[in-house]
Amino acid sequence: MNRFVIFTKTIRDQRRGIFAWGISIAALVVVMALMWPTVRDMPDLKRLLSNYPEALRKIFKIDTYGTPAGYLNAELFSLILPAVFLVFSIGRGARLIAGEEEDHTLDVLLCAAPSRSRVAFEKAAALVVTVGALGGILFMTMLLSSWAIDMRLAIGDIARGTIAVTALSIEFGLLALAVGAISGRRSTAAGISTLIAAAAFVLYLLGQLITAFEPWRGLSPFTQALDHGPLGPEWSIGTIAMCACGAAVFAAALPRFTRRDIRT
Repeated sequence: MNRFVIFTKTIRDQRRGIFAWGISIAALVVVMALMWPTVRDMPDLKRLLSNYPEALRKIFKIDTYGTPAGYLNAELFSLILPAVFLVFSIGRGARLIAGEEEDHTLDVLLCAAPSRSRVAFEKAAALVVTVGALGGILFMTMLLSSWAIDMRLAIGDIARGTIAVTALSIEFGLLALAVGAISGRRSTAAGISTLIAAAAFVLYLLGQLITAFEPWRGLSPFTQALDHGPLGPEWSIGTIAMCACGAAVFAAALPRFTRRDIRT
């Protein structure tokens, strides 16, 4: 088998999906950016924002809504973009191994590959690259929108927001890949990963609203990704922690994947 043929074929098989998702993300960012001048010029914006419930003010950082970065954080980076990226990464991660096994093509691939570990690693690399490609589209769209609409966002701030969302997605995508490699079932991989992501998001919310949960909120990947922005100048070690955690979960699943029986 040629070097990295699994990786390149996986990327090639996903190119149309990546294109469609990239166009959708770019369109979403452009639409929200085009609305900024209208929001900025609202005469009673500060008074309107002051009437928001305290809980929403904390979660979406409403106090900074009157700035371009604060507006985009509240409208895109606090919920919508993480959700979109997670749907993509969890869906792809669940499909790459478990999906092929359910389609009865994984056994053929394993017979031709040097080892099962090689297949898993190249599938994981393809997942990281595809999520990274969406992150690159997000970064370029944000950069061009900021320039076109005179939002004056710093390149470093845009990079931090993009990397935070991308790293969050890679972590849960690798989790879905790992669960799929262990179980061989796409629905199990997607379901467990989605459940853990939802629980992590709830912990992130409760940590901001309830004092008893505050010491634990740092364990949530959403805290690591979304705290201090994420569209802003402050970088966090949480980005490295998210990628490392995803890689550790994937590595822990490899021994089970290399030993278990594959459905044919």
